Amino acid sequence: MIRAILTIDDIASKNTTGIVDFLLEKGITAVMFACGTNIEKHYDEAIYAVQKGMIVGNHSYSHPAFSAISLDEGIKEIEKCEKVLDRLYLDSGVIRKYRPFRFPYGDKGGENREEIQKYLKKNGFHRLGDSLIPYPWWREGRAKNDIDTFWTYDFEEYRLPWNDGFTRKSVLQKMEQPDSENFTALYGENKGHILLMHAHDETDKVWPGYYKEMIECALQNGVVFEKPEFL
Repeated sequence: MIRAILTIDDIASKNTTGIVDFLLEKGITAVMFACGTNIEKHYDEAIYAVQKGMIVGNHSYSHPAFSAISLDEGIKEIEKCEKVLDRLYLDSGVIRKYRPFRFPYGDKGGENREEIQKYLKKNGFHRLGDSLIPYPWWREGRAKNDIDTFWTYDFEEYRLPWNDGFTRKSVLQKMEQPDSENFTALYGENKGHILLMHAHDETDKVWPGYYKEMIECALQNGVVFEKPEFL
């Protein structure tokens, strides 16, 4: 059995409702990391995700690389998105129990990394439970103490609209790729993952229903999706 928690970046989008409906059909609860600007563009879709039981977290307001901006600018990005999320949950009629955060691009802020971690901890952000992850690189690295939510496996389907040679076939082949020195395989014995995919309408144009095929493939290969828990 391969245990996994599904995370989805960059909501909201036009295809967010379709993603949510498919996850409900499969009994999967995802942590969906939202950019404030995207919520403002697709507010009804974001409300739908919250009301249907998805956990919506903070992915900054405008999706900058945190190592390219100042500490104050990074905190303002987080706080501006928090205001959008508070309003979203209020308008949805759902109590906001959890406040997870994910850095855009997984960029943890460079020289400001430790200060941002202190800020997240001091201000009550929630760390996603990761007891299912067995890998030494995760359990012994700095990620074990970080408040933000990182990942162990990225489907990389967001690359499809780039026309850089990465295709639907590439996504599916990567899912079958074995362990190597710098890569932790999706499948295999003693696997546990925080999975990363994206809610991008541009990807849906290139590969309609991409999320369905990826999740179905994972399920068929023994991935069991667990409900997210927070520390």
